[in-house]
Amino acid sequence: MNTISLTLSKSQQDLLHTLYHEYEVENNNAYIAHQYRPMDCVISLYTSGKAVFQGKSAEEYASAFQITETTSFEEHAGSDEVGTGDFFGPICVCAAKVTKKDVSFLESLGVKDSKQITDEVILRIAPQIMERVPYALLILNNAKYNEVNPTNNMNEMKAKLHNQCYINLSKKTALPKKIVIDQFCEEKTYYRYLRDMPYVVGNIYFTPRAENQFLAVACGAIISRYAFLKSMEKMSETYHFSFPKGAGSAVDEAILKFVKEYGKEELRNVAKLNFKNIQKVGL
Repeated sequence: MNTISLTLSKSQQDLLHTLYHEYEVENNNAYIAHQYRPMDCVISLYTSGKAVFQGKSAEEYASAFQITETTSFEEHAGSDEVGTGDFFGPICVCAAKVTKKDVSFLESLGVKDSKQITDEVILRIAPQIMERVPYALLILNNAKYNEVNPTNNMNEMKAKLHNQCYINLSKKTALPKKIVIDQFCEEKTYYRYLRDMPYVVGNIYFTPRAENQFLAVACGAIISRYAFLKSMEKMSETYHFSFPKGAGSAVDEAILKFVKEYGKEELRNVAKLNFKNIQKVGL
């Protein structure tokens, strides 16, 4: 059985409870404030602030709260995108820069892989990150996406958005030597997509699962997710319609309902029309 012990800040303790409160169980230990039992792990949060993760997946659950050694921290910029797997809503890409002085603040918020953080937490911490670190955000709305899609595949769009984010970020702050992208294609393919761009930011480090390794990438992902959620919220208010996320069966049902209310042509303003969902529902 794997066992990992960490001392959590107050913000991290709050994040732990937000993430796993539905798995809380009773315990008779006076020194344990909360105990949670998600799949393949027991998480005990002591009154001292120490959290103990035990079980087969202890390392996975603890990774969201593990502290990077500030002494070995290297200033860097990083970027990530959100919305590429969602039929409804835009694609949001954000690049951010993190310096050594930002590390403690970001870790106190529990900044890590946004896929391990609930939307509720993202809506709370993203504005705090946006006030602290330099960032550049681009939102590709659905109408524009459908306009450029015939000549640009998804990865080509992402490459151009990431590149432009770094150009925009460079106008706010000097880009550091280390620039990281959560890899979505091969390096040579990425630069091939940008061959006709007037300016290309180079010397980028491409790596999968970069959110778990680089704080700037995690910040970019969280800000992108925040922008996506806010865009979906605004879209719902505009159409008085509940747009499901993802591309599953709930989306198929929503497509037919939306077309019935607003017409097929209006779909181009709220959805990515090249997704297979269109064919699945017979449109």
